[in-house]
Amino acid sequence: MSAQSDEPEEGSTEGGRAPDHTPISQEETLRAQLELGKEELSRPTRGLALSGLSAGLDIGFGPLFMTALITAGAGVWTEPTLRIATGVSYAIGFVFVVLSGTELFTEHTTLAVLPVLNGEATVFDLLRLWGVVYATNLVGGAVFAAGMVRFGPAYGIIDPTAFVRLAGPLVSHSVLTTLAAAVLAGWLMALLSWMVTSVKGSSARIILVVAVTAVIGFGHLPHSIAGNVEVLAGLLVSPAITAADYLRFLAVTTVGNVLGGTVFVSLLKYGYVIGGLDG
Repeated sequence: MSAQSDEPEEGSTEGGRAPDHTPISQEETLRAQLELGKEELSRPTRGLALSGLSAGLDIGFGPLFMTALITAGAGVWTEPTLRIATGVSYAIGFVFVVLSGTELFTEHTTLAVLPVLNGEATVFDLLRLWGVVYATNLVGGAVFAAGMVRFGPAYGIIDPTAFVRLAGPLVSHSVLTTLAAAVLAGWLMALLSWMVTSVKGSSARIILVVAVTAVIGFGHLPHSIAGNVEVLAGLLVSPAITAADYLRFLAVTTVGNVLGGTVFVSLLKYGYVIGGLDG
């Protein structure tokens, strides 16, 4: 997900004028999303893979700080306070991904469906992008989870039970419940990508990222890439979480994230904007 912008940073001026913070129109947002989608779809596989690997690693900082907070706050903070704090901590990894401009499966990779809808790319192009970014996101997250489990307790900042406390709720629900929650998470993440494109200034974008992803973290909604780190860490420290639990979570959550992003954002936003232009 790219956070690059040609506009001057907030607080700066260009030609003596204050920076413009007015959101761009829906039509301009769609054009920007189409251009970003086409750029991603045309990127070489090697570049996508490296970017996806980096994003998978970076997203792990959210679960790392969440488990550190769970450890520090156990028996000290009230449950509502701890839940709010971990929800905000969840956003950290997403902020890192946005600022570094790397590829995360549920962001522009979902909205890259827009060029396909517009007849400017093929389904094969989309599947290549999704496949490369998804696989490398998972690999990066797995590497981070293994390192987190090994060094967090050794360094004294994480109790191993915190990994189980974080992962347990994600694998305890029925398939239907997990799917519905994953649809909401995918919907929010794709909506975030749309809104980030529609505003000017890095500060406004960071606020959006924190606001949206903290909601996901507070609700503990299943995100296929961040959840990969959370559940895999739990699997590595506890026999109560099995490989079958992990694979079921990953499959159901991925489907739900894709449905939420493509149906409730890509298809609806595209239809709404194009319908307005035609009208």
